[in-house]
Amino acid sequence: MSNLVDPILRWYDAHARDLPWRRPTASAWSVLVSEFMLQQTPVSRVLPVHEAWLDRWPAPADLAAEASGEAVRAWGRLGYPRRALRLHAAAVAIVTDHGGVVPDSYDALRGLPGVGDYTAAAVAAFAYRQRQVVLDTNVRRVLGRAVAGVEFPARSVTKAERGVAEALLPADPPTAATWSVAVMELGALVCTADRPKCPFCPVVETCAWQAAGRPAYDGPPRPLQTYAGTDRQCRGRLLAVLRDAPGSVTKDRLDAAWDLAEQRDRCLVSLLDGLVVAVGDRYALP
Repeated sequence: MSNLVDPILRWYDAHARDLPWRRPTASAWSVLVSEFMLQQTPVSRVLPVHEAWLDRWPAPADLAAEASGEAVRAWGRLGYPRRALRLHAAAVAIVTDHGGVVPDSYDALRGLPGVGDYTAAAVAAFAYRQRQVVLDTNVRRVLGRAVAGVEFPARSVTKAERGVAEALLPADPPTAATWSVAVMELGALVCTADRPKCPFCPVVETCAWQAAGRPAYDGPPRPLQTYAGTDRQCRGRLLAVLRDAPGSVTKDRLDAAWDLAEQRDRCLVSLLDGLVVAVGDRYALP
C-alpha cells in the first residue's frame, strides 16, 4: 500500500485545483463553510456561493448575528437547503461554546450541529493540518479500487475500509492532511464514478481493480439520483419564491410555483419544520 502514497502526492502537487478553501490563507471558517456546501454539490456550483458567503459573513459571529432565514436566502440554489440552517446553527454554537473560533479538535467539531464524522475529520485535517482519517465518497472509491479491487465501496464505511485508510496515512500530520486531500482530488478528477480516466492515473500500475481487469460492481443496486417532478424539486420551487420575496408572501404566490396541489401542499407542510414559518395566513423564511 505504501506504493500508493508517493505517486499520489506527486500527482497532487502537479494537478491540484486552486480552490479558495485550500489556500494557505484560508480560515478554518472558510473550510467549514466549504464542507457544508460541497455535500452532494459540485465544486463549480459552490465556488460563487462560497465567495459571496465569506464576503458577507467572514467569521462565524457574523452569520450567528443574522436570522437563520438569511442563511437560507444566501444559500440560493445550491440544493438541500437544510444545510444552510445547520451551518447557521453551527455558527451560533461556535460563538456560544467556542468564543467565535472554529474548534480544532475532532471531538469539539463533531459536537457542532450538522457536523458528522467526515466533516469533523476534514476540517481538522484541512484547516488545522492534523492526521485524520478523511473518508468521503471520492476517497472511498479510490481506495476501494486501488487496494480492494472493487469498482465501488459498500454503502457505508466498513471497519476494514477505515483500517486501510488509517494504514495509508503518513505519520507526519501535515503530510497526512495533504495526502487526504490528494486522494480526494484524484477521485474527483481521475478516478471518477463514471468513465474513470485510468491512463492518467498515477497508480494505474499498482491498482488492484485495474490488475483484476476492472470487474464491474456486483453489490446492492446503487441509488439513482432523480430530480424532475420530485418533492425535492417542488420544495425548491417554493423556497425560490420565498428567497426572492422581500418579506412574507400569500399562499396564492406559492400555489403559482407548482401545479400539483396535493404535492405542493405536502411539500409546504414539510418545509414548516424550520425552513419556512407561517405568519398568520402568509409564509416567510425564518
